[in-house]
Amino acid sequence: MPIVILTIRTTHRPATDLGFLLHKNPARLQSFTQSFGEAHVFYPEASDDACTAALLLDVDPVALVRGKSGTSADGGPLAQYVNDRPYVASSFLSVAISDVFGTAMAGRSKERPELADRPLPLSARVAVVPCRGGETLLRQLFEPLGYHVTARQHPLGATEMSRYFTVELSAEKRLRELLTHLYVLVPVLDDQKHYWVGPEEVEKLLRHGDGWLASHPERENIARRYLRHRRSLVADAIARLTVEEEAPDETESEVERDAEEQNLERPLSLNEQRLSSVLAALRASGAKRVLDLGCGEGRLLRLLLDDPRFEEIVGVEVSYRVLELASERLHLDRMPPKRRERIRLMHGSIVYRDSRLTGFDAAAVVEVIEHLDPPRLSAFERVLFEFARPGTVVITTPNVEYNSQWASLPAGRFRHRDHRFEWSRAQFESWCQRNADRFSYTVRFSPIGPENPDVGSPTQMAVFTRRDTDE
Repeated sequence: MPIVILTIRTTHRPATDLGFLLHKNPARLQSFTQSFGEAHVFYPEASDDACTAALLLDVDPVALVRGKSGTSADGGPLAQYVNDRPYVASSFLSVAISDVFGTAMAGRSKERPELADRPLPLSARVAVVPCRGGETLLRQLFEPLGYHVTARQHPLGATEMSRYFTVELSAEKRLRELLTHLYVLVPVLDDQKHYWVGPEEVEKLLRHGDGWLASHPERENIARRYLRHRRSLVADAIARLTVEEEAPDETESEVERDAEEQNLERPLSLNEQRLSSVLAALRASGAKRVLDLGCGEGRLLRLLLDDPRFEEIVGVEVSYRVLELASERLHLDRMPPKRRERIRLMHGSIVYRDSRLTGFDAAAVVEVIEHLDPPRLSAFERVLFEFARPGTVVITTPNVEYNSQWASLPAGRFRHRDHRFEWSRAQFESWCQRNADRFSYTVRFSPIGPENPDVGSPTQMAVFTRRDTDE
């Protein structure tokens, strides 16, 4: 018998706005076919004062066994048919949330866009959830996210308690945050999934954990359980979460974080000169397959796309939010197919080895290294020059000597609030030459922007060429 697994309630006025946010009409029942059965959405309560949306799952265990598509058969043949899956919140609920409430989970609302981005008084009730770890784990997972947690454990017979709980969560949250937290953490409580867990699950975890998981005190436990304790996947997720935690503060938009530096450099048209110089170096290398490491919102990517000689272009960025901004500004969703197939955006770190970065003709690292903590530079060097090892590498970074030419920049202050260092020409050249010698590259240097005879140019550029590609 199907049961209501999840209810979401708000007392925001008018509360029926919840229907616009969930993209589900409170006046009617809606049903959605799932791989495991059906999901139904209806509203047992819908008034200006309070509105409740209910998600009912009808899980068909027999159909699951017949399909056998990646399902778990732990416990032997009988357990495939007789189990708790139709009656509890599990990974089936996560799949249904993603499918049925996917637009809401992405934070989009055509009718109420301003409301989608506003914290609302929300409460969620999960009727029955298995929790391997008990009430302590429940609280450890949800309370750091700002929820008031009420948990009722169900008895198992007259003297024992089961691992099943009814859980109520309440907080002032954006709806997308509530849905995302449930999507990730319900399977974590259950500590199992009904489908095969592969590398794509790491991407899902990082995407849906963006903005909260990296700083969560239970992030390692969450990663282990979400990824079914697969060591290689867990190690990859933890490594990338560590980098996200050390990335620039995401409470400010990319535009806000860069505004000071852009305003400073705008009179010189320095950004245009920088991108033009990098593009010219990439063209001169003869590269067809190019990486843009730390691609930001995609300014260089756009220039590369406009040049048909670049057949494969990949932008890599540590922040999902910035990648989303790049996708929007490049209009990837409306791009003609032939143009679209030339470009990919990847979430990744430039300080952890990643097999996806190998095999490219060239890599551009534009105004990126100065955002790395100095102890991480050695890891970046190996990732780029030893493991990815493109034929050509183009790196730009500010010249700290030139900062004295800006009267509006106080002495000793960097151009960007997130810069961990800014190098002189001698420091940059020394670092580049050391890496060229160590990893069998040659390197040449070019100034970018107006040159001052005493302090040089505002930006310095190095072009590395792998020695086995030299003519």
